Amino acid sequence: MASVLIDKLAKNKISTLQDQAMRIGTSSPSDYCQKVPEDRREAFGKLRQTIIDNLPAGYQECMSYGMIGYVVPKSIYAAGYHVDPNLPLPFMNLASQKNFIGFYHMGVYSDPKLLDWWQAGYAMACKYKLDMGKSCVRFKRMDDIPFKLVGQLVKKVSVQAWIKQYEAATVK
Repeated sequence: MASVLIDKLAKNKISTLQDQAMRIGTSSPSDYCQKVPEDRREAFGKLRQTIIDNLPAGYQECMSYGMIGYVVPKSIYAAGYHVDPNLPLPFMNLASQKNFIGFYHMGVYSDPKLLDWWQAGYAMACKYKLDMGKSCVRFKRMDDIPFKLVGQLVKKVSVQAWIKQYEAATVK
């Protein structure tokens, strides 16, 4: 099942993400943050810092699909992303979309236990209902972002665990 989910994301979701993403022309995460709309810039910066502060060793921040990406670099996983082996293996993305901050986490997308943990934690931490697609959490209210819970989620999947899960789903 995870293989089907990851392949579906690879084939369909990436182009959707690119279409939905605000076109913030930049080549660096820091510059991207400066171009986020003023009304969400502070929350966006705090969310990015939460990710950075909790990111397991080995992941690398970069620009990926027009968003800030957190990837397994080719120096760690030379095979790269099966959709385009020239690219590093994606894991998370953070984007300023038209009407929300988008937080994309492939672990939640591909691991039902992690998804259950996230949904239960979100319900306890936030006043409003979770607005989520398969991998995208849409933060529409800047005052109701569960930064601590996001940090806990980011810590939960090491580079080695993500590679193992990814290979189990894609390598035949």
